[in-house]
Amino acid sequence: MREPRYPAVLFDLDGTLTDPFVGIVRSVAYALERVGHAFPGEEALRAWVGPPLQASFRAYLGDPALAARAVAAYRERYGSVGMYENTPYPGIAGLLGALRSAGTRLFVATSKLRGPAEGILAHFGLADFFEAVSAPEPGEGAHKAEVIAALLPRLGAHRAHAVMVGDTVYDVEGARANELPCIAVGYGFGTHESLEQARPLAIAHSVEELWPMLLA
Repeated sequence: MREPRYPAVLFDLDGTLTDPFVGIVRSVAYALERVGHAFPGEEALRAWVGPPLQASFRAYLGDPALAARAVAAYRERYGSVGMYENTPYPGIAGLLGALRSAGTRLFVATSKLRGPAEGILAHFGLADFFEAVSAPEPGEGAHKAEVIAALLPRLGAHRAHAVMVGDTVYDVEGARANELPCIAVGYGFGTHESLEQARPLAIAHSVEELWPMLLA
């Protein structure tokens, strides 16, 4: 049996456990159509995966009131359809199972709202791997440092040797703000340049590369 390198691992959701791109793109397109604004194209939306949704709409639309309407329209579609237009990355379920079998405590720390986050994990058969999920409720802030901090009391003595795994600079910076190392994954939505500049503990370019970083 493999030995765990860390007693506790915190995973991001979007871009780390599952690929949400199709559902996000279609839901953003729906939201922008509802507020009468042009769709920027799929490639431009890659940068929207990870940061808080409200901030992305505000930056793109420039009008807080219009952005709020767009967010509401996005959630209307995403909550009923878009969250299921999603795919777990190949090998993720096997990795989570191996980690649990090795005795690793597993958690999810995501900026996605709790309802969709827990719904996605349940729908794709991943929920039972995790001890707890930290995610904002509607109306709460979604800064990654705060999301991670909410899990720390549960870690107890394992906090000193825990690690965060995520695909963007927000994961690296959020972990660092809580004095945790972060392993970045390069198969998600953060660019290689931005991840290197964020100085994570390591970068795994595939789920296969992640295995030996978490299991000896």
